[in-house]
Amino acid sequence: MKKYVWAGLAALLISLSAQAADVKVSDAWSRATAPGQDAGMLQAVITSKKAATLVGASSKACASVELHSMVTEGGMMKMRQVESIDLPAGEAVDLGAKGYHLMLIGLKKPLKEGKKVAVTLQLRQADGKMKKVKVSAKVRGMTDSKTQAKHEHMEQHEEMMQHEHMDTHEKMRR
Repeated sequence: MKKYVWAGLAALLISLSAQAADVKVSDAWSRATAPGQDAGMLQAVITSKKAATLVGASSKACASVELHSMVTEGGMMKMRQVESIDLPAGEAVDLGAKGYHLMLIGLKKPLKEGKKVAVTLQLRQADGKMKKVKVSAKVRGMTDSKTQAKHEHMEQHEEMMQHEHMDTHEKMRR
């Protein structure tokens, strides 16, 4: 009887590891944030063996996680929240390089260099089933050579978010 229990347990573990291997997340990172800064950006490369769609994310480090893209309108870069991000089968989707990224909104405390931030991605697979993928993103320094070029981009994000939120609150008061 014990032999069957162990065989069943082994089969279950093998199927779980194969399922987790369907989606690979690499180079997940976020830039350290300053005290009082309530938003941060997370970048990563996601590769799914089968077509899937990133439909959401969550983290205990912040109030919410939003999917965003950058678009050029009238010669100006603008940040837009998007409902989902397609993950074509076998293709690496770079959250960051093409304008897609995750925004960590309402940070509960600053992201500190050398620490990690845990995020759970929510994916809808081609068959409609939902899947959660846990990601541990390294927090890099504000002046890290890999993040230096992104520093100005984040400042623009934060400025746009403040203006958008202020505009929304102003409209609500009227």
